[in-house]
Amino acid sequence: MSTHVIRDTRVLTGRSLRHILRSPDTIITTAVTPVALLMLFVWVFGGAIHTGSGAYIDYLLPGILLITIASGVAYTAYRLFLDMQGGIFERFQSMPIARSSVLWAQVLTSAVANLLSVAIVTAIAFAMGFRTSASLGAWLGAVGILLLFTLALTWLAVIAGLSAKTVDGASAFSYPLIFLPFISSAFVPTTTMPAPVAWFAEHQPVTSIVDTLRALFAGQPVGGEIWVALGWLVGVLLLAWFWAIALYRRRLR
Repeated sequence: MSTHVIRDTRVLTGRSLRHILRSPDTIITTAVTPVALLMLFVWVFGGAIHTGSGAYIDYLLPGILLITIASGVAYTAYRLFLDMQGGIFERFQSMPIARSSVLWAQVLTSAVANLLSVAIVTAIAFAMGFRTSASLGAWLGAVGILLLFTLALTWLAVIAGLSAKTVDGASAFSYPLIFLPFISSAFVPTTTMPAPVAWFAEHQPVTSIVDTLRALFAGQPVGGEIWVALGWLVGVLLLAWFWAIALYRRRLR
């Protein structure tokens, strides 16, 4: 990024963050459903689910954190759609502002808001009995993966916000993303699933991401799963970023 783009992105990101801080219900609402799922699976279903010798909440939390982020990025698509419909982007275009800074501001705002929601869910998980032996380096690795996951999904949200025809359509794209962890190793081991479902669960991106986060939180070696997870995350991020930029330029012609 040039100095001009970085400055404009910083200013616009500050504007978006002020809106969120004045109305923190977005962050709280994003955390409500994941916390409800956490309580439901730990306190209601947890006694009947066997995942090994550790506590079920330790097994469950990584998948819940991904659901938290998938829920949160829906608001990015929603806000972007409203901005497009309200003509805010056209007003920005009449000002000496770098085009890409408008999208980057939305993406960075999403990253901050979603990481705050993740922090809330993690704090509640600790109160419910979650325990970790992760080192500082492992925690930094986990945060890095969650941030990459947030950025990848946020750029997908940008595509949805730019291409949607209705406000409901803008946020509905996140439903499959929220559902995807249920067909992975997030809630139960894939070995307990029927063979066709297990094959899908083992080869979709959420499983490698969840397994990596689980190993980091447990202070165990991550093995080759981290490279699979990073491959998925970087691949989706780059594809969504190029697609979103192309779509944005086409919309502003």
